[in-house]
Amino acid sequence: MKTFFENIGIKVPEIYLPNSNVDLKKWSVVACDQYTSQPDYWAEVENYVGSNPSTLHIILPEIYLEWADEKQRIENIKSNIVKYVNEGVLENKWAGFVYLDRQTSHALSRKWLIVALDLEKYDYSKWSQTLIRASEWTIVDRLPPRIKIRDGALMESPHILVLIDDPQKTVIEPISHNLDKYKKLYDFELMMEGGHIKWYQVSDEESINSIASALEKLADKEWFKDKYWVGDDLGVLLFAMGDWNHSFATAKAIWEEKKKTLSEEEKLDHPARFAIVEINNIHDAWINFEPIHRVLFNVDTKDILDQMAKHFSSIGSELAIQRYSNKEELKEELQESTDDIHYCRGMDEDGYFILWIKNPKLNLEVWNVQEFLDKYLLENKDVKIDYVHWEEVTEQLWRKRRNMWLLFPIMHKSDFFKTIVVDWALPRKTFSMWEAEEKRFYLECRKIVK
Repeated sequence: MKTFFENIGIKVPEIYLPNSNVDLKKWSVVACDQYTSQPDYWAEVENYVGSNPSTLHIILPEIYLEWADEKQRIENIKSNIVKYVNEGVLENKWAGFVYLDRQTSHALSRKWLIVALDLEKYDYSKWSQTLIRASEWTIVDRLPPRIKIRDGALMESPHILVLIDDPQKTVIEPISHNLDKYKKLYDFELMMEGGHIKWYQVSDEESINSIASALEKLADKEWFKDKYWVGDDLGVLLFAMGDWNHSFATAKAIWEEKKKTLSEEEKLDHPARFAIVEINNIHDAWINFEPIHRVLFNVDTKDILDQMAKHFSSIGSELAIQRYSNKEELKEELQESTDDIHYCRGMDEDGYFILWIKNPKLNLEVWNVQEFLDKYLLENKDVKIDYVHWEEVTEQLWRKRRNMWLLFPIMHKSDFFKTIVVDWALPRKTFSMWEAEEKRFYLECRKIVK
C-alpha cells in the first residue's frame, strides 16, 4: 500500500493508542493553549487525572510556561512518554488515517480526519506560496518553549487543526456516509464538558487512495486558478492552518535542524519530516468563525484616530469617522462591508463611533486596521493592546480601564481561503473557532524519532 503522497504532502502515519486498560476519559485532555488564565481549570484536571495514564503527563499546559519548575516539567514529559511506550500504555496499532466524530454542547457532529503532513511542503513566512501555509502571521518568539518540549521527544500528540476548501465535500464526508465499513475503536465521553467522541480506523488501501485522489483534485492548478480567479504566479494552497499554527511551525523548525544531519535517502522518510494534524473541511456546517476584537489602553484617542487617518491617506485609502450618541443609534447605521468600503465599530471616552475605510487595500476589515495598529504600537510603547473574543467582554473590559475598543465583523468562511491566496497570511488574532471546551482533545500519538 502506498503510504506517502508527496505531491500533496500527505503521509499515512503509524498510530499509537492507549491500551484497553486505560481510562480514556482521564487519558484525553484539552489542547495545552486553552484556559491559560484559569488555573482552577487545570487544577481540577490534575485532581481528576491523578497519577493515572494521561496525555496531561505528556504535554505542558501553557499556563505553566515560565513557571520556576518549567524545565522539570519538560523533562518529566519526555520521560513519561518513554515510560508509556516501554510499559505498553501506548501501543503501536497500525498505519492509517483516523476519522473522528465529535459532539459538543455547540455542535451535533463535527467531522475530521487525522493524517500526517509533510513539513517540506510548508513555509510559515508571510509571503509563502507553499502547498501548506500559515493562515495567520507566525510569531517566531513563541517557538522556543515549544521547541524545548518537542525537540528530542520520542512521540508527538497532535492538536493542530488544518482546513481544506472542499465545497463538494469529497475528502472527509464520504467516510461519514459509510461508517459501517470502518472499525470503531473508541466511543466515549470527554472530561470537563468536552463532549462526546467516536473514533474510527481508516487503514484500508481503497479508502486511503480515495482520500488522496480527492485531495489531488483540490490541488489541481487549473481548478485552483478558476476557483480563486488568480493567475499562474500564485502557488496552489491546499492546506491552511486553522489553529495552533505555532505548533506546526515548531515541528518545521526542528525538522530544518534535524535534516542537516541526514543523508538524502534518510530525509525521504524520516518521522521528524512529518507532523500529525486534524483536517477539517471549512464547509462543515459546524465550523464557525468568531471575530477577535481589540481593546487599547494608555492611548491618546484623538492622536490615534488622527494618525490612523494619516496612515490610510498615505496608502491611497480614506478614513471617515461618524459618531453616535448611543449603541442602538450606531447599530441602525452600521452596514455590511463591500469591496469599496469597510466598516468597524468603536468606542472611546467621547462615545460610540463607526470607522469607514474607503478604498481599502486589503481584503478584511481587521487586516486593514491591524496593519496600522502594529506600526502605532511600535512607535508608542506605553500603549497596550488586548485581544478579546466576545463583544460583551470587550465592553466590560473597556469599562474597567477605559481608552478605546474596536469591534470587527465576522469573517465569512467563504473569504478565508481567498484572503490567504490573494493577501497572504492574516494578521494574528484575526478569528477564533469554537469555545474552549470544544477545542482539540489529545488522544493518539506518533513516533517522531527513529
